[in-house]
Amino acid sequence: MNDKKRSIEEILITFPSAKRFSLAILQEVQKEYKYISPDNLKAISNYLAIPISDIFSMATYYKSLSLEKKGEFIIKVCDGTACHIRGSLSVLDEVKRALNINEGETTPDGLFSLEIVNCVGACAMAPVVICNQDYFGNVKLGKAKEIINSCVKAVD
Repeated sequence: MNDKKRSIEEILITFPSAKRFSLAILQEVQKEYKYISPDNLKAISNYLAIPISDIFSMATYYKSLSLEKKGEFIIKVCDGTACHIRGSLSVLDEVKRALNINEGETTPDGLFSLEIVNCVGACAMAPVVICNQDYFGNVKLGKAKEIINSCVKAVD
């Protein structure tokens, strides 16, 4: 895993200093750091010369953005209708036990965060678990540890 992150300044200079780039900047910061820190909110506000409240409002409006630090691997368990009917809550319970955390939490080592999400649009593969960008479909009980291990192996 590459721990070298770009500085906020390196990210900002890749965008014009115009309000219309607010969301794109926030998304890039989220991608780089896995969350948007108070210092980064302030830096974005200063760079775009707009009130920090505007940046904060946008950062809290979009579910894909977070003001809380996330793990290196974000595991999402879909609980949309199809996934729910096919046992997503049992899968969620298994992932919680495997990671020893609840949804919305991050493991103490900062490696994994767990989220429950609404429909991800992969109903034919229900139940679905996502680890960062990797989708796992038709997840059966007993597969949680295998999914967790494959997340880590994907970046080795």
